[in-house]
Amino acid sequence: MISVDEALARIRAAVLPRPSIVVPLEQASGRVLAEPVAARLDQPPFAASAMDGYAVRAADVSMGAVLTKIGVSQAGKGFDGLVSQGQCVRIFTGAPVPKGADAVVMQERTEVDGAKVTVLAGVQAGTNIRPQGNDFAQGDILSAAGEVMTPARIALAAAANHATCTIMSPPSLALMATGDELILPGTTIETDQIVASNSFGLTAMFSPYCGDIIDCGIVPDDRARLATEIGSALDRNPDVFVTTGGASVGEHDFVKDVLKENGVDIDFWRIAVRPGKPLMFGRKGATLVFGLPGNPVSAMVTAHVFVLPALRALLGTSEPAPLRLPLGAEIPQNGPRRHFLRAQMRAGPDGMTTVLPIAQTDSGHLSSLAQADCLIVQPEGDMGRIAGEPVEVVVL
Repeated sequence: MISVDEALARIRAAVLPRPSIVVPLEQASGRVLAEPVAARLDQPPFAASAMDGYAVRAADVSMGAVLTKIGVSQAGKGFDGLVSQGQCVRIFTGAPVPKGADAVVMQERTEVDGAKVTVLAGVQAGTNIRPQGNDFAQGDILSAAGEVMTPARIALAAAANHATCTIMSPPSLALMATGDELILPGTTIETDQIVASNSFGLTAMFSPYCGDIIDCGIVPDDRARLATEIGSALDRNPDVFVTTGGASVGEHDFVKDVLKENGVDIDFWRIAVRPGKPLMFGRKGATLVFGLPGNPVSAMVTAHVFVLPALRALLGTSEPAPLRLPLGAEIPQNGPRRHFLRAQMRAGPDGMTTVLPIAQTDSGHLSSLAQADCLIVQPEGDMGRIAGEPVEVVVL
């Protein structure tokens, strides 16, 4: 067996560079930038009012000063004239500050009688004005290559006058479940059959990272049939090929041998991890190949720990920052394999977030994984932890 860290290092080393594509902003959500987004203009493009009120010369304003209103500046239609001594301009939020004015008095601090505006408090130059380029200036890098296009970053790119952006081409992924016992959801269940769940959960997990996801269906534990179906899946040249089941050492676990027969160079098989020790990784050309365990919890956890980092590497994005939280309850001593315990993040008595371990560790107990919103990472040979101790947490 190899360690989790060595397995991850080998997986990342196998990732080859990918092409980039240009997409409209409305198709960029969740995608990873291949090129930075630079501002094409200043924002705001002019000095703008931050309040509804009156644009004034600060030197003219003191408590009780009376100014003459000479015009109006509103968003989309500014005032073209010049504000001179003793004058002011009615202005609205977002409107251009007229020439000559250097401050805006809030309307709540004025009294108005026709064209006469009495100011109830003095102001300093710059008050309630957003300077040109206050948000960003032309040429500023607003989002760097490798960053994910969140809703806020998409809005920022649009504000910077971009209709498109250049993203990493999302990888294609083929998914295959194996096992004589498996049937599709909604099917009449016969004796000794189990409803397949892995492909459905994994598709949902991988979708945010992938372009096309090809479901190759369920293949029985028949060596000849597996050879045909795996060969067909690999002939599609997906960027990633994931199988579930048939990865252990039983008499009907043919997946590893069939992958090798189809030209897959197996890098490693078996990792010092709980759950999911019988995990395979290899490569055929540019296709990354993962053979995940068949037990549902093992498949989902190992996919999160090992396949998602590969997808993020293909997209050129970094791994999430490490998260540490205090335990809400003790966890027992661990053995020689790194353990990813199902857990829930909860508010403690003091209102601070803690992580509460779920006692169930059976690799087929899917309902406990559905209750979890995170995994506690317990190192190899850990002597156990008491409540309140900080632990590493992986958010699901």
